Amino acid sequence: MPEKHLSTQFDSELSAVSTRVMELGGLVESQIRNAIYALSQFSAEVANQVTEAETRVNAMEVEIDRELSSIIGRRQPTARDLRLLIAISKTTANLERVGDEAAKIARMVRSIINSGAPRSLPSLELRVASDLASGLLRKALDAFARLDTATALTILKEDDLIDKEFDGFVRKLVTYMMEDPRMISPSLDLLFLAKAIERIGDHAKNIAEFIIYVVKGEDIRHAPMEQIESVVK
Repeated sequence: MPEKHLSTQFDSELSAVSTRVMELGGLVESQIRNAIYALSQFSAEVANQVTEAETRVNAMEVEIDRELSSIIGRRQPTARDLRLLIAISKTTANLERVGDEAAKIARMVRSIINSGAPRSLPSLELRVASDLASGLLRKALDAFARLDTATALTILKEDDLIDKEFDGFVRKLVTYMMEDPRMISPSLDLLFLAKAIERIGDHAKNIAEFIIYVVKGEDIRHAPMEQIESVVK
């Protein structure tokens, strides 16, 4: 993280907990990749790997929160240091929820497989949205590591692309169900799966908002884009 603190030990503690957050981010990114692979290949085995990783994600969230509480209690940070610790906690929570969404995708894949639905389901059309969402999360983690507000602002704008992909997919899915009513149940699984992908983008957006909060000291959640741009610039 930028800026040196008066306490070298404090610097070390911040670096260690930040590294743990990046490790959690890497694990969650792996979950997303595997979940989408399970969908594209209709692989129950890979889907199971995603849900099994959920336990580790949850444990890491608890470990990071415990360390943050310890740092705050011992160091009593002020101003930007405290904002940073709060942002790390919020980011950790969002990463854990991304892991939840990946596990949800995996469970939906198993449901589709168990339903015996044909591979003609338009699952591959979710690839664009899933690539956007995972790319946005990766960009958010990189920006958080550097406290890069310019990239954070870009992320907030790019989240709209995922929303548009989701809306387009929903329209296609409705048409698909109307053409073949027998596929309504597995198609609804795909709909919930698409929503999970959209939520991954939302969590990346949340992380970007915390970056701006740390650096600029202003909570820009729910603020219009014009105001956010003004704060960043």
